[in-house]
Amino acid sequence: MIVTSSPKVAFQGEPGAFSEDAVLAFFAAAEPVAVPTWRAIFEAVRDGSVDAGVCAIENSLAGSIRETYDLLAEFDLHVVGEVSVPVRLALLALAGQSMDAIERVYSKSEALAQADEFLRTRSWQVLTTYNTAGAARSIAERHEMGAAAVASPRVATLYGLEILADGIQTGSENRTRFAVVARGSSIPEPWRAPLSAGADWRAVPAGEGPPAVAALRTTLVFAVRNMPGSLHRCLGAFAERGINLSRLESRPTRAARWEYVFWVDLDADPAESACAEALDALRAEAAMVRILGTYPRAAED
Repeated sequence: MIVTSSPKVAFQGEPGAFSEDAVLAFFAAAEPVAVPTWRAIFEAVRDGSVDAGVCAIENSLAGSIRETYDLLAEFDLHVVGEVSVPVRLALLALAGQSMDAIERVYSKSEALAQADEFLRTRSWQVLTTYNTAGAARSIAERHEMGAAAVASPRVATLYGLEILADGIQTGSENRTRFAVVARGSSIPEPWRAPLSAGADWRAVPAGEGPPAVAALRTTLVFAVRNMPGSLHRCLGAFAERGINLSRLESRPTRAARWEYVFWVDLDADPAESACAEALDALRAEAAMVRILGTYPRAAED
């Protein structure tokens, strides 16, 4: 199939948000569509008003974005890819403002947590908003003096703000991993940027042969039976066959009190015999198994 049009891809927040960075990093050419919430991404993909969506699933410092797991369970969508975005934060304010003039700092709660060490150096009032870029946009539109936003430094140019301090995130390895969701189990290859298409172009020096194929990851969710040792036997299905679980997350089922489902990222492909056998063993033990997708693992710097 020849695909010529650029896909519409939903992201949470305002232009300049890290979610938009994820869209631009994963797709070769796309029309980013800003929506206000993570739920709105899933609704837009489900209803067909966009072709795909990107949603944060975990941050290397702050941990899991648990709302995303709940939405993945609620909506009948597929995970078709992932992208890892470096998080670089800056303190932004109206032109002419100084650090000493700032009284209030706005941003999303996750970004405020990731810049906590810097923010604690001053006695600012720290206030949460729904999005990093949205905080910057609000300050610019209201022409709010004495206020600053924690956001990506590229947001400053978008909204006519100045950077008062750059690199304010804690540590140098701060990254957010985003899942790419769609109605189908895959998306057309022409939509993907080279590094998201399953090949790490940095793995082989230029002119020395084809790129290495990226390893695959499979995301699934399962529920255990209410009997002793059930979780141990479920996880043992993978351990006995040497399959690595790169992530294990539990979430309430919302169907019954104190019951949970378990989200797993497998470093494996269900098409391989060992993984297929492990999944058969899991299905024999678990009360429910749902595979959301198999896709190339995100390349990181």
